[in-house]
Amino acid sequence: MTDRTAIKQEVGRTLLSFAEALDREEFGPKVRVGLTTLGSELEPIHLVKGAEAAVRRSPGLEVVLIGPKVDTTLETVEVNDEADMHKVMEKLLDEGSIQACVTMHYNFPIGVSTVGRVVTPGFGREMFVATTTGTAATHRVAAMVKNALYGIITAKAMGIENPTLGVLNLDGAKQVERALKTLKSNGYDLNFSESVRSDGGSIMRGNDLLTGSADVMVTDTLTGNIMMKVFSSYTTGGSYEAMGDGYGPGIGEDQKRIILILSRASGTPVVANAIQYAASLVKGNLIQVMKDELAKAKKAGLDDILAGLTAETKKTEATEEKITAPPKEIVTGSISGIEVMDIEDAVLVLWKAGIYAESGMGCTGPVVMVAEERVAQAAQLLAKAGYVGMEGDTC
Repeated sequence: MTDRTAIKQEVGRTLLSFAEALDREEFGPKVRVGLTTLGSELEPIHLVKGAEAAVRRSPGLEVVLIGPKVDTTLETVEVNDEADMHKVMEKLLDEGSIQACVTMHYNFPIGVSTVGRVVTPGFGREMFVATTTGTAATHRVAAMVKNALYGIITAKAMGIENPTLGVLNLDGAKQVERALKTLKSNGYDLNFSESVRSDGGSIMRGNDLLTGSADVMVTDTLTGNIMMKVFSSYTTGGSYEAMGDGYGPGIGEDQKRIILILSRASGTPVVANAIQYAASLVKGNLIQVMKDELAKAKKAGLDDILAGLTAETKKTEATEEKITAPPKEIVTGSISGIEVMDIEDAVLVLWKAGIYAESGMGCTGPVVMVAEERVAQAAQLLAKAGYVGMEGDTC
């Protein structure tokens, strides 16, 4: 046997061994991520091509499309209605057919907000933006404190053991910083970053957004949403998001599903990145990390800190009454146009009238969700109470 023949045989054995290892899942268990394909402002092909690209890049990743049948070799669960699509998505997640899903226009409850990930243009650093959609709390400063924790949870699930944290210089930033420092002094492990500006500190300036001075950048959700759109589409003129990993996973105390958000303008590269982001969060055991970190924060006095921040918030007559929820109903109808600070009071107005309702985040901001057949009645009650216009905006 010649040396050349021996080398060929050895290479063949190595490749065969590699293939067998993949079959035995020695490179980690397979991860199945769903992608819903209805609701984009772009043609469906952009979503499908993104899913196919993610699969090509990642051995062991399987993507399940949820939406209309399209020309692809990827597994597809056929759904032709957007409302049904999210019901199917939730069913697949709950039964374990998929472990995470990437979607658009999904209503998270109040208390849940999403952590996006971008590549900053200054030094090409990855940065988590906490948060980008949803509402962690109806009190601005309390929400930003929770956003900080949500960013840390996501970064840790992505493999960053001790992520650095900065607070963007917005209204309430100093209060947020004080609250987080109290949490740290009480025993919760926080690693504050330093601004690149000469005076340093953990309050981040615009320069820090460009350089990626912190692994986790804390902001209010609306500002974070704008930041994501700018980072994702500043090279394309805004109509097509070409960069970054999307708006990220919904994080919150009662969140049991790994659901990541895309914009309706997210293009093929962002779709592919978001799917890989989802797969990495599954491998990083996001749900368990979330439970562990929130438990540590609560042990360090998180609840008391948040209560102190909201203690001065004026309570309305509705919140002072003891109102119990009517029997629970399936809520697929939504009413928008309500200020986030009023959303819980609006829910109580409907409860008082015997209509079951929940708060959430919809296509244009906070929504009150009720049964489809109760939307008109609920909108009239909320209009009469002054929470919405007489037309009762619906998403």
